[in-house]
Amino acid sequence: MIELRKATLYDIPAMQALVEDEVKSGVILRRSDDEVATNIRSYTLVLKEQELIGYAALHIHSPKLAEIRSLIVDESARGLGAGKRLVEFCKMEAKDLGVKEILVLTYIADFFKKLGFKEIAKDKIPDHKIWADCIKCIHFPVCNEISLLYRV
Repeated sequence: MIELRKATLYDIPAMQALVEDEVKSGVILRRSDDEVATNIRSYTLVLKEQELIGYAALHIHSPKLAEIRSLIVDESARGLGAGKRLVEFCKMEAKDLGVKEILVLTYIADFFKKLGFKEIAKDKIPDHKIWADCIKCIHFPVCNEISLLYRV
């Protein structure tokens, strides 16, 4: 059985272990334990039989804009609907908070398009996102990620 729950500070070591390979390959941006802790309320975990198999964060940029970031599902658990459940949860959470749009930067655009996200030009991404996060990426400034937006 797959269940969702909000992350706690005790989950950080398991979260970092789960995302380690994707960080090394540059698919997901590295976030320090302190950065994860600072934003722990943003993270939602997905568990199968009480074992962590994935997570995502809904990061608020402004009263209008949030971002789903750090979406990861363990390779052995892909295809079970865990990623979709995480995204749908983040969409509901954004709506409950009053956010109007959700941004995603991803290499798996088709996955998000199936969930109602629409591709947008990268020049539509807020500058503060670029200078806060993208500049830390190993691929910056030549990025192949696709930017998508969901209107809540």
